[in-house]
Amino acid sequence: MNQTRPDRRLLLVLVGATLLAAVLAVLSKQWCRINGWEAPDVHVHMCYSDFGQLFSTRGLAEGYFPFYTPLPEEQWMEYPALLAVVAGVTSWFVPADGTMLERTVTYFDVNAVGALLCWLVVVIATAYTARGRSKDALMVAVAPGIILTSFLNWDLWAVMLAALGLLLWSRNHPVLAGVVLGLGAAMKLYPLFFFGAILVLCWRAGRLRVFFTSLAAGVAAWLAVNLPFMLTAFDQWSRFYTFSGDREVSFSSMWLALTWTGWSGETFSLISNGLFGLCCLGIAYLGLSARRRPQMAQLCLLIVAAFIVLGKVYSPQFVMWLIPLVVLARPDWRQFWIWQAVEVYHWAGVWMESARITSDGTFGGGGPWIPLWYGSGIVLHLAAVLWICLSVIRDINRPPEAIAPGPDADPAAGVLADEPDRFLLPAPPSSRRRRVPAASTE
Repeated sequence: MNQTRPDRRLLLVLVGATLLAAVLAVLSKQWCRINGWEAPDVHVHMCYSDFGQLFSTRGLAEGYFPFYTPLPEEQWMEYPALLAVVAGVTSWFVPADGTMLERTVTYFDVNAVGALLCWLVVVIATAYTARGRSKDALMVAVAPGIILTSFLNWDLWAVMLAALGLLLWSRNHPVLAGVVLGLGAAMKLYPLFFFGAILVLCWRAGRLRVFFTSLAAGVAAWLAVNLPFMLTAFDQWSRFYTFSGDREVSFSSMWLALTWTGWSGETFSLISNGLFGLCCLGIAYLGLSARRRPQMAQLCLLIVAAFIVLGKVYSPQFVMWLIPLVVLARPDWRQFWIWQAVEVYHWAGVWMESARITSDGTFGGGGPWIPLWYGSGIVLHLAAVLWICLSVIRDINRPPEAIAPGPDADPAAGVLADEPDRFLLPAPPSSRRRRVPAASTE
């Protein structure tokens, strides 16, 4: 296995690039830091942040801590437990005196610093996980998708835990990787899906015991965070899960095209979750039948992308879930920047549509250009993500003889790096016949 580590100069470049990108991220929110987070201006100036919105609407400004404080149901946090803990703990750093705007800006700044630290960890963890391709972490450092959404919600905490989980797995620490991924699932749901990739690869290598050990560590970490709230404030704790199941289709979901059916949020959840389950089975078959063992990041990317594409909501910050995985699974700079340009176009369309809605249709002059922008942004976003997924599937199906040794080997294989395949499913006949020429992802 390639043991190359990023040198000190590269690490300094990555840190410096991330800090410069963070300055741009702050500037993108500067109008709201000065003028506040009131609609529709917050959408017109594209500087919305849950940091600014939830501080005053979830009891945080009054010193209430999520789950531990009796609050009206409309003020309950609709987030997983660990994210709610971060939101509550950061409110302790806000002075009790001052105007609401001043205190809200302080809360925003505290959480922005926390998000920046997470961003730096994600960049460095990606560089170390990529090994021989450490320079590709520069894409994570300056990705427009992170610049524009890093201070929108607490997602970077989950992205950090997911990146650290992959790094620990790549360094032969499956138990610690399981713990970190379990904490990630307590922050946002998506790191849980990494265990699906671990299951497939461990099954293929005949090392299922490693999978179950890692999963048990993850479950223990998740319970350590969640169990106290489950026992003391079950209704508030379960708000995230009931809200996710009941909520209507929203925010850039492909299911917006079917809202005319009148189906309930529960019906869309059933369809979405069913299709996601089928996609996971398909990805498992791909991972167990491919002639060359897929990379860990490739399977993680396919699973998370399926969840995003089929979900009832695609909040703008969800793009951050994919960025480190795309960099690890398919470090094609040209494809990456085309995808990011599409995501920027979609991101701007979301806020223009939000401004139109919150202004009762007056923003934009009542013409069709904003809905067309928003709708085309959704289509292009879905097309770009599917394009990347199809490229990854093609890479997985590339014959072993078309792959040169070295950096193309899985840098995140971890304890499975030197294991032979012990369980394989038959490949489709068309796959067995196909001969794909070698191609560089550079």
